[in-house]
Amino acid sequence: MSTITSSSAASAASATVAADNAALQQAMQSVISGATGNSSLDVNSLVTALVNSKTAGQVAAMAAKQSSDNTQISAFGTLSAALGALETGLSSLSNGGLASTFTATMTGGTGITATAKTGAVAGSYSVAVSQIATAQALTSSKFTANQTLGSGTLAISLGSKSFNVSIDSSNNTVAGIAAAINGATGNPGVTATVVNGTDGAHLVLASSGSGAASTISVAVNNVTGDNGLSSLGVTSTASTTGGQSSIVSANSSNAWTQSSAAQDAEFSINGIAASSSTNAVTSAIAGVTLNLTSAAVTTPATTQTLTVATDTATQASTINNFVSLYNTVVTTMGTLAQYTSGATTQGPLLGDSTLNTIKNTLASIIAGGVKDGSTTNSLGSIGISLQADGTLQVDSTALNNALTNNSATVASVFNSTNGIGAKLSTSITNFTQTGGMIDARTSALNSDLKSLTTQQTSLNDYIAQLTSQYSAQFTALNTLMATTSNNSAYLTQLFGGTNSAGALATNK
Repeated sequence: MSTITSSSAASAASATVAADNAALQQAMQSVISGATGNSSLDVNSLVTALVNSKTAGQVAAMAAKQSSDNTQISAFGTLSAALGALETGLSSLSNGGLASTFTATMTGGTGITATAKTGAVAGSYSVAVSQIATAQALTSSKFTANQTLGSGTLAISLGSKSFNVSIDSSNNTVAGIAAAINGATGNPGVTATVVNGTDGAHLVLASSGSGAASTISVAVNNVTGDNGLSSLGVTSTASTTGGQSSIVSANSSNAWTQSSAAQDAEFSINGIAASSSTNAVTSAIAGVTLNLTSAAVTTPATTQTLTVATDTATQASTINNFVSLYNTVVTTMGTLAQYTSGATTQGPLLGDSTLNTIKNTLASIIAGGVKDGSTTNSLGSIGISLQADGTLQVDSTALNNALTNNSATVASVFNSTNGIGAKLSTSITNFTQTGGMIDARTSALNSDLKSLTTQQTSLNDYIAQLTSQYSAQFTALNTLMATTSNNSAYLTQLFGGTNSAGALATNK
């Protein structure tokens, strides 16, 4: 625990004691004056001065310690914030993600975009799209808007999932049925709407998900008072080859039509046929997402080129950000531990063992490098040099050269096992976590403040007791001095003094 006390607080304490001593001298002069002719004492000033002189040292010491503790708590908060920002910036430098930073670029056509992430491999691929994935939509034949269709149960399925909707007099219109479907418990993703055309109202059912397997079927059961409800039955059949779904209506005179078929996206990668139930294709190429749109489907088919390459610009930006955040930590620690010769105020954590431990640990990691077999790779090997003040400096040309031509060394320096980022992140967690070094120091300082509060209460009680005691004593003294002064005057009047013969002498 630091033993450094704020010099400004100590100066304030000394000034307080000096002021109290001056007040005490003035008050004691009151006693001297009272003893040499004045008839009364300045009791309040005398008591205040005596009490302050007796307790000023303790009061000033407590105030100085409270100020020092609060200043150190604030300083550790500042340090913790800087360390936390650095740890956040180390994310991809501590988990090995830096080496998996790629760009994905499409050329030679339109309708396809691509992104690359962890797991991608640099390379070039030919992509051709023959169809995109779509979601099924079914449209019923016409009904009048207020037509009551009867009562019964609709058993609706979407792919392998199903749910039931009860239809009765409260919801047996086209609009009522649509609302009942949308509000049904267990609905896996069938959306119902009503489209009002010139010929009447049509019930439209649509799947929330695309793909050949996401087909909609409706079975109508237990129908009573049938006035069109039974015509809502429809069976959809998924294509086994990923193509378009087909439907069979339960009532040909009130047939459903398939306005959009359920189908998979179909495409080829380097001539290899592939399919996907969605247009966001994540499984075809490891670490790459292809986003397909209808613009990619042309006649004849257009073959586009996907290029996956290392994203050196993002890697350089990530490393530069790390250097900036690390330098912020170094300068923050320097300010908190600053010593200025002759200054009244020094750094709040000057000489603090916790700060020194953190500083030395981080510096050791930065300077130590990373063992890779018989080779040690350092930050210097990728263009980052350590300065005399402990900060880092980036040679952009050397860093970009390392990222482009020596990626293995960069990957080694920031590997997820014993890389510089991983070791820094682990150390920072140990420093800043609950129960860590900073938390322990802050808890100790807060405990000290709590103890000082208790001591302050006891001191206040003592001051009150001392004030009462002195007030009683000097009030009594003041009364005695006044009585003595009166008696002295009376005796002088009777017997005479230096300038008077006295009444008795005159009458003798």
